[in-house]
Amino acid sequence: QVQLVESGGGFVQSGGSLRLSCAASGSNLSAYVMGWYRQPPGKGRELVATITGGGRINAADFAKGRFTISRDNAKNTIYLQMNSLKPEDTAVYYCNIKLTFLNYWGQGAQVTVSS
Repeated sequence: QVQLVESGGGFVQSGGSLRLSCAASGSNLSAYVMGWYRQPPGKGRELVATITGGGRINAADFAKGRFTISRDNAKNTIYLQMNSLKPEDTAVYYCNIKLTFLNYWGQGAQVTVSS
């Protein structure tokens, strides 16, 4: 069982920045892909970015150039630095880890961007 605890969501004005953190319980998690997904109001969940233990990144087009995902394997923690936020970035942001046969999600962090 892996638990993911997110922090860092909140309210920000358009153009502002926020940093999300996600700490995973467990050991030897560097072998697994971790990432961020988001679910805007009334829409489905979508990929923001993922990162392997070796630092390989896959990011959605809307995240490129504005959002940066990073990882600290020693702390089993990933981060999402979000800059130049727009109202359309308003969503619940979820942390995820993909194990061999199981997929775990965090509780979600609300990010609200006002215009």
